Amino acid sequence: MNKKIALMSSLVFTVSVNAHAATTLYVGGTGGSTENIFKEKIIPPFEAKTGAKVVYVPGNSTDILAKLQAQKGQQELSVAMIDDGPMYQAVNQGLCVDIEANPELENLYPGARMPGGKSLGVGYIAVGLAYNKAVFAKNGWAAPTSWHDLENPKYEQKVVIPPVTNGYGLLTLLMMAKLNGGGETNIEPGFSVMTKKVGPNVLAWEPSPGKMAQMLQTGEAALAVWGNGRVQTVIAQGAPVEFVYPKEGAVAMLTAGCPVAGAPEPDLAQQFLRHVTSAESQKILAEDNSWGPVNQNSKLSPEVAARVVYGPEKVNALIAPDYNVINAKRSEWTTRWTRAVEQ
Repeated sequence: MNKKIALMSSLVFTVSVNAHAATTLYVGGTGGSTENIFKEKIIPPFEAKTGAKVVYVPGNSTDILAKLQAQKGQQELSVAMIDDGPMYQAVNQGLCVDIEANPELENLYPGARMPGGKSLGVGYIAVGLAYNKAVFAKNGWAAPTSWHDLENPKYEQKVVIPPVTNGYGLLTLLMMAKLNGGGETNIEPGFSVMTKKVGPNVLAWEPSPGKMAQMLQTGEAALAVWGNGRVQTVIAQGAPVEFVYPKEGAVAMLTAGCPVAGAPEPDLAQQFLRHVTSAESQKILAEDNSWGPVNQNSKLSPEVAARVVYGPEKVNALIAPDYNVINAKRSEWTTRWTRAVEQ
């Protein structure tokens, strides 16, 4: 009798565990403050609404893309949220499935409904300049206004830029090309300027957001290329730092999401992306993470609106890179950058 009861208990436990596992959604996204906001404010209402459990798996965009590539055919992640450049790679490699038609899609800015219909933007970031106001005041320097300021020799060893493997470094290379007669299809002017003029000013090609923040806070770096959301986090910590939209234009960087091909819980993945791009979730991500809303119905206070990419005017003013061209050349550019720029 005891054996029979034990066996039945074991079966009930097994069924319970399997049922629980079947309703667990694994979501890959950026760590740090973004992870905390998702865990504290975005995921709980989704779990309450659906009865599912969401496990947030943190990592940078290249790591998450590599995980999707390595696990193709037996995916762990059902939703991936990564930078738009790597997202185009994921889509082109067949790692994402179609976003299902739903009323929420019509509320997104056209630029957030990404080509191919297999991914969408979940937050706008403007890539521009950041500077330490105290260092500038001490040296009697006027505030930076242009991408060309990165070339000014007075900033020798006072500039910090992420490497080309990071979206910020890649977009700096692209802007140097665009402002000197080139662009995605002619990157030569970009490499020339980065090697001869910008490179000598760079103290560090820093991949770590934490280290970037520290260098700007302490004044070790006076000038940087970074996203407005990252800069707002540093400002919120009391540092004398400011973000600048360069007069030639800031570059659009979208955090993008996709339902992963061949992954568990495909319906929940679609629901989660609808939840993240809803007006309510977008408002939270703007207020707490400084991501510009992709949903045109999100309403922000004037204070929050001033520090994020908000509204058609700001969204349309951003420079949109052509990642179909960039991704075809990314490996070649990375090799050349390592040899010529970061030597």
